[in-house]
Amino acid sequence: MKIIVASHTYIVDLNCEKFRELSRLESDIQVIALVPKRWRPGGVQNKIIESKFKDEGNFKIVPVGNFSENNQGLLTFQPEIVKLLKEFKPDIIQVEQGAKSLGYAQLITLNKLLRLQAKNVFFTWWNLPYKNKFPISLLETYNLKNTHGLIVGNQDGLDILREHGYQGKATVLPQLGVDEKLFIPRQQPKLASKLGIQSDEFVIGFVGRFVPEKGILTLIKSLACLKELSWKLLLLGRGVLQEQIETTATELGIKDRLIIVESVPHDEVPYYINLMDTLVLPSETTYQFKTLTAAGWKEQFGHVLIEAMASGVAVVGSDSGEIPNVIGDAGLVFPEGNTEALVNCLRELIEKPELVKELSNKGYARAMEKYTNQAVAREQLAFYQELLESN
Repeated sequence: MKIIVASHTYIVDLNCEKFRELSRLESDIQVIALVPKRWRPGGVQNKIIESKFKDEGNFKIVPVGNFSENNQGLLTFQPEIVKLLKEFKPDIIQVEQGAKSLGYAQLITLNKLLRLQAKNVFFTWWNLPYKNKFPISLLETYNLKNTHGLIVGNQDGLDILREHGYQGKATVLPQLGVDEKLFIPRQQPKLASKLGIQSDEFVIGFVGRFVPEKGILTLIKSLACLKELSWKLLLLGRGVLQEQIETTATELGIKDRLIIVESVPHDEVPYYINLMDTLVLPSETTYQFKTLTAAGWKEQFGHVLIEAMASGVAVVGSDSGEIPNVIGDAGLVFPEGNTEALVNCLRELIEKPELVKELSNKGYARAMEKYTNQAVAREQLAFYQELLESN
């Protein structure tokens, strides 16, 4: 089986692990991660990245000249892509830029013109209802009509695309798995001492962007109701909300319980997660964001949840988006924005160490079964095989 997967996501080497694992599952599987030669991710890493060719045998990263260096929907590839397609002759062409992607339309069209007879697949995270206007409506209709298989990062996204007329084969899988060699249960006494965390303090953690939709202020307000208990709040990340976080914590009298750590390299994040007794993802749906084709945001997956679960850390999440489906019965879920409900979840965990242990064990087992790179790769391979066996 020959697979081409096109996305800016794979300019980051760490993000390629799922497809590396997939290329090892059977001897005849070959995977090319087709990435833009130049890309500006924005955010913290607001600089042009020059992609590099990498040959690892059955897995290769191949940079191709691109148009648009910072917009997923407008990302398309220069004519050199034709030679690659003709020489490689893929069985699967997967584009991970969403349903309204010009790049996906480009690959669909080249698949037809070159008579490759590959199965067209796309991946999307989008999980809020939307209406298309002309000409975007034509673009999405063309893409969906020519799609053989759909991979969606969450159930809401699949339901929405069914409403938009897609009736073909589909599966719900995360774009990236978790690296179980990096995220593992282990004690971190030196790091705890460095951060001033005492052995009798229950550590509540958050990892992510400090922005309103991540619900951090709800978490802080909840903890202000638990002053009589022994705990510390460890926030790992950065963002526009940091000053307000510190101000709110001060006003509520819990500033001395707050630890903020910024700018941690990804390979060091596991050490900080290991400090936590529970990781909380209190995301809150918002409709303040607008793009050309849609509005709003709700949690699309919550990758940090599976990193915590793989690390043997009990998880708590709001019911925003895909969070309840990711957690399953391996953690606690509360209604988004509901301070009282979150207080009850945290109190229960702090006062019941046996519950923390039970959820830690359940979360670890769930992560190993469903969310490692190899587990996700196996599910994805089974889906590809199903597509190739169908007419």
